[in-house]
Amino acid sequence: MGDVVLMHFTPADYVIFALLLVASTGIGLFYAFSGGRQRTTQEFLMADRSMSCLPVSLSLLATFQSAVAILGAPSEVYTFGTQYWFLGCSYFLGLLIPAHVFIPVLYRLRLSSAYEYLELRFNKTVRICGTVTFIFQMVIYMGVVLYAPALALNAVTGVDLWGAVLAMGLVCTLYTALGGLKAVIWTDVFQTVVMFAGQLAVIVVGASQAGGMAEVWRKAVNGSRISGLDLNPDPLERHTFWTLGVGGVFLMLALYGVNQAQVQRYLSARTEKEAVMSCYVVFPCQQIVLCLGCLMGLVMFARYGEDSPLDKGYVKTNDQMVLYFVMDVFKDLPGLAGLFVACLFSGALSTISSAFNSLATVTMEDLIKPYFPNMTEAKATLLSKGLGKTAALKVHCVMNCNPAAGVTSSLCPTALVYGLVCLAMAYLASIMGSVLQAAFSIFGMVGGPLLGLFCLGMFFPWANSTGAVVGLVAGLAMAFWIGIGSFLMRMSDSMPVPPLNTTALPLFDNMTATVMTTLVNATRPRLRRSGVEALYSLSYMWYSAHNSTTVVVVGLLVSLLTGPMKEKDLTPGTVFPVMGTLLFFLPERYKEKLCCVTPLSTPQKSKEIQPYQMAKKDGNGAALCKEDTVTEDKEMESDRAQTEEEDDLETKAALPSCQLAGHTVEETVF
Repeated sequence: MGDVVLMHFTPADYVIFALLLVASTGIGLFYAFSGGRQRTTQEFLMADRSMSCLPVSLSLLATFQSAVAILGAPSEVYTFGTQYWFLGCSYFLGLLIPAHVFIPVLYRLRLSSAYEYLELRFNKTVRICGTVTFIFQMVIYMGVVLYAPALALNAVTGVDLWGAVLAMGLVCTLYTALGGLKAVIWTDVFQTVVMFAGQLAVIVVGASQAGGMAEVWRKAVNGSRISGLDLNPDPLERHTFWTLGVGGVFLMLALYGVNQAQVQRYLSARTEKEAVMSCYVVFPCQQIVLCLGCLMGLVMFARYGEDSPLDKGYVKTNDQMVLYFVMDVFKDLPGLAGLFVACLFSGALSTISSAFNSLATVTMEDLIKPYFPNMTEAKATLLSKGLGKTAALKVHCVMNCNPAAGVTSSLCPTALVYGLVCLAMAYLASIMGSVLQAAFSIFGMVGGPLLGLFCLGMFFPWANSTGAVVGLVAGLAMAFWIGIGSFLMRMSDSMPVPPLNTTALPLFDNMTATVMTTLVNATRPRLRRSGVEALYSLSYMWYSAHNSTTVVVVGLLVSLLTGPMKEKDLTPGTVFPVMGTLLFFLPERYKEKLCCVTPLSTPQKSKEIQPYQMAKKDGNGAALCKEDTVTEDKEMESDRAQTEEEDDLETKAALPSCQLAGHTVEETVF
């Protein structure tokens, strides 16, 4: 075993990396001093709901296409083969369901925070629980995204660890706090282009040095790195078609369906149609990104074969091996290594800035505004910008506990705690051996229960608030029991490295034989654990499905035991009529008892919707419409007359109480 080998940046590499930081900051400054100059929370947090499809879709891609994926996917393919590519099969349903289920519900309610939905559907307690769970998820994920790439860069190149962390944190703070969501989205677009350029440069130069793509493919086939279709249904297997293609659907739903960082981008679109189209546009982009990661892993294998830098002791982890490979490939090409590091940190910047902005939004909308309804617009906007700075402090205040501009010193101890949690998660990710697995585990363990909570509310009309809270607690308890148990078992028992899937892709004239071989391999007996150890051995790709199902099952049972909700108590537009569609064969009286009568409201034209309009539920559970009160006198008189007519009708006929009370208007400052 040799010593860890340090490679060094050239001046050209530093220049390119610095240009990335300057360009990102420049975009923030541009939107800080253009347009409305971020003077309202509507503009700062929601980009005035004016974004078009393309920037929204690229921002959706960049938000979770982080440095974790850029480092993790190639090392995964290098070590275990291309089985990971089958994750792309989950993207279809993982983006189609949000486009046609979650977006219509959330967009038509005119929300700012996804967790406002939980109050409309259940009550304020469920909303606070969802918000706190999301904050916890993003804080621990930011630790992995920010610290792990910086640690890898430091280990391979000797670049100062805390200097890299502070550079990213400060740049994110600057353009997020100054430019708001518009700056975050357009910076994501720029950083997505840098990510593509960096990965393509590595693949082209690396493949050229290895003798071309044909030679790369030949070496990968000979080295058993081209995986076939593993149809083993065992959920304990780390990666199979089912764990990636089916378990991955639930992971994608937790990311693209209910995560505030993504929902906020949908809600910033000009129309519901453009929000839906952004999901369709991001689908091919996700496939391209996945293929680039797999190709990069294959090029790595063509260069090193089985004799990896990790085995030689040149690096300490698989994730560091990717950076070592890049520095090795570009050692005679000044500037290209800097391009890839810019690509790497673009992934980190896009994710961290999205996290800052989404944390500021949920804190403002879910934890502050409900308790300070009379706050002026100017104070709300100023506080939102301060929250963005505070979110940045949470990451790097552990190194310098001094108050920043716009943030009082009393916030520093809290920021210190958040910073320590972030660093602890980054350390645990390094122990787990793969930052990619660590990131997916976080989304499964925390995002999975949140997905279950939203599914419980949207698809099961009889679920009540008690069932929602108990279900969420049960899902989180189950998630951390399995997750922590798996981690401790991994630490105490040196588990063998998962075997390679050696079923190579076939020639087309021998497809039948290969499929039969795959099926035989899938049923081959392997060493299995029993009892609780089997539960701890559950593939991390099933975490989201398992935990969301736990929330739904427990929530429904508790709801039935404590008294299911009635349809008259539901806020209109909060339930997607999937149960009514599935139970179409039942008579109307039975569907009415199951709360499966009221359909989802039809989308309104954008010109008919005021920017600040959103649904709201009052203390009695009645549905209100929260909208701008700038109306004409004639319209007000017409509303009063319509109200009298509706009151007369209500005395003559029993109407469903879950219809919008169009005559009730409440003023709000968004």
